[in-house]
Amino acid sequence: MTKSEMAKMIDHTLLNAYAQTADIKRLCSEAKNNDFASVCINPCYIQYAAEQLKDSSVKVCTVIGFPLGADTAESKSFSAKDAVEKGADEIDMVINISEVKNGNFDAVESDIKAVVDEAKNCAASKGKEAVVKVILETCYLTDDEIVKSCYAAKNAGADFVKTSTGFATPKGIDGSALPNGASVHHVALMKKTVGDSMKVKAAGGIRSLRTALDLVAAGADRIGTSSGLMIIQSMKD
Repeated sequence: MTKSEMAKMIDHTLLNAYAQTADIKRLCSEAKNNDFASVCINPCYIQYAAEQLKDSSVKVCTVIGFPLGADTAESKSFSAKDAVEKGADEIDMVINISEVKNGNFDAVESDIKAVVDEAKNCAASKGKEAVVKVILETCYLTDDEIVKSCYAAKNAGADFVKTSTGFATPKGIDGSALPNGASVHHVALMKKTVGDSMKVKAAGGIRSLRTALDLVAAGADRIGTSSGLMIIQSMKD
């Protein structure tokens, strides 16, 4: 994989609660200079990022129902429409994790579809296209739940399934922290499930070139990371 090819797979991410305007400006500049796929930011900075990136190919990506996925479908769909109206090109929404654990996949699919429909209809009214990625938060799910969630996302018309928010706090039975990000196993399972009908985004804990390459080899089409610069700088031209 070339440096340019890797750069085009990176969603350059800054979702800290304390991110300031200067941080977003720097993020956008780095994304433009390295030709990253997008910047992934909190909704309050959509308009600012869109202005910073208006003369570039870098997309504006934002998050909806983040990081718990526990907002109502109505709230998520309103937020998705608002995000697109303000300049977002891509929406990373968190699945209703509670309904996944309840086994209520009709509700899971309905929740996703509400976001997909609002985002894509709003984008179409502006002569644009919106990409919707569905965050499964795989660290909380069984393999069977991951497969069923992928099918729900596919049926709802989403474009990507995504592993993680990077903000989850799974714990073992002894209370110790467990891994909360992307894994080769989960990415491979998601890719096997959706095949060529959707794309897969790996995110959470991706801080090295080796990890990124392993996830791409497992089936990831996009890499969400706050370490994009380090990853790219690790590659030869």
